[in-house]
Amino acid sequence: MLQNLQFHLPSSTDPLPVTRRGLPLLHDPWLNKGTAFTPEERIALGLSGLLPPHSADMDEQVHRVMENYAHLTDPLAKYTFLTALADRNMTLFYRVLLDNLLEMTPIMYTPTVGYACQQFGHIYRRNRGMYDGSRILGLGDLGANGMGIPIGKLVLYVACAGLHPERTLPILLDVGTDNTDLLDDPLYLGLTHHRVHGEEFYEIVDEFVQAATKRWPHVLIQWEDFTNDKAFPLLKRYRDEILCFNDDIQGTGSVVLAGLFAAMRIREEHLSDQRIVFCGAGSAAVGIADMICAGIADEHSLTLEDARKLVWMVDSKGLVTTTRGGKLEDHKIAYARDEEPAKTLLEIVQRVQPTILIGASGHARTFSEDVVKSMHKTCAKPIIFALSNPTTKAECTAEEAYGWTNGNAIFASGSPFPPVRIEGRIFVPGQGNNMFIFPGVGLGAVACGASKVTDEMFFTAAKTLAHMVTAEELHAGTIYPDLRNIRQISLAIASAVCRLAWDEGFA
Repeated sequence: MLQNLQFHLPSSTDPLPVTRRGLPLLHDPWLNKGTAFTPEERIALGLSGLLPPHSADMDEQVHRVMENYAHLTDPLAKYTFLTALADRNMTLFYRVLLDNLLEMTPIMYTPTVGYACQQFGHIYRRNRGMYDGSRILGLGDLGANGMGIPIGKLVLYVACAGLHPERTLPILLDVGTDNTDLLDDPLYLGLTHHRVHGEEFYEIVDEFVQAATKRWPHVLIQWEDFTNDKAFPLLKRYRDEILCFNDDIQGTGSVVLAGLFAAMRIREEHLSDQRIVFCGAGSAAVGIADMICAGIADEHSLTLEDARKLVWMVDSKGLVTTTRGGKLEDHKIAYARDEEPAKTLLEIVQRVQPTILIGASGHARTFSEDVVKSMHKTCAKPIIFALSNPTTKAECTAEEAYGWTNGNAIFASGSPFPPVRIEGRIFVPGQGNNMFIFPGVGLGAVACGASKVTDEMFFTAAKTLAHMVTAEELHAGTIYPDLRNIRQISLAIASAVCRLAWDEGFA
């Protein structure tokens, strides 16, 4: 959750008053500078004798942190180490993170944060955020352990878009859990009753929204990791009433659309010429499909209905059709095709002959060698997005996608894969990470005082991101820009969002 940015800040040369002294100051991560306090500051702030005599500058502190970090090999241990650093010195934590963004983003967010959530009750050290969840995409019902996700997302708002961390607040709505392992775990920290559903659930969310918007009238709420039966209704319930968006639905859709726009630059084709098969039909998959179809409709002046005819959606029962019997979930109805059912992904690929295959199923290895090679038979440069997180749940690996297509695949994943060498050529897989999108959209929305967050903002963000991929990156098969330029990327997206909001009259 982001507080509105319309507040006064002193100039960079103005001192800020500090009322704490001695140990209380050292225990405050927002004020603590550790060994960086100068001799004069130590006297003025009552720190004499409480720190080693040597006064270290920021660079020396970073060196010390990185030396200890290098001794760790386990990703969870690295996550715990960095979290402990944030708990004692927030400024140093963000300096270390920004200096090592490529290396540490997979630790503080996808994929390690998922495992950290699973172990949340076992590695808990210090309070962070507010507990007033739901399940985590790809990880299932984690109850109160899901707090690691909003904490990680807001870390990225600071690192990627430069928001001040004190203007952010991670919140988890604990409505119980149906995960029996958690209910039986003596170290589980959440409510030990089964999940609340129905009207009682929505009353809890309504109460939270009313309290948050009363306390911060211009707050931006980012919804995250709700089950399919609640994610879409919640977005529909609030999107025109308060400043909010669902990153799983809109952010994921936007980052995938950006990757497809860049892939079209490689293939010199249009999205309207493609046949798209989705493996998975949950909130993420439908959010992606909605964004793609909106992009196709905008690009070629088609109706959404015509654009949806280019999409085949596959769930656990096979091809989503109107003819297979049984009741379809509401969010799947728009993509139900009026054709014969099909059970297996291979059968569907052979029938449809797709040019784009998108995985958002949460199930590993669903893109088998037979499926990928069958796709490649009818598509010279197949676009394969294996988006499920973490890498152990990816529909296929980068090495498999490139190897099974003789290096002709255009590949992206949700979690990072290392570069792949095939016949002397190095392929750099793209990572369809939402951090390319949501920090810039959130920054733009609060900076311009938008009254709502729209799908058009995410469509604009996708186009902006796609245009920032260089010709050199495209030649290497990479369809997303260098993550080290994330501050510039977020600024460009935020600026585009502000212009759109102004042009549309809701800034």
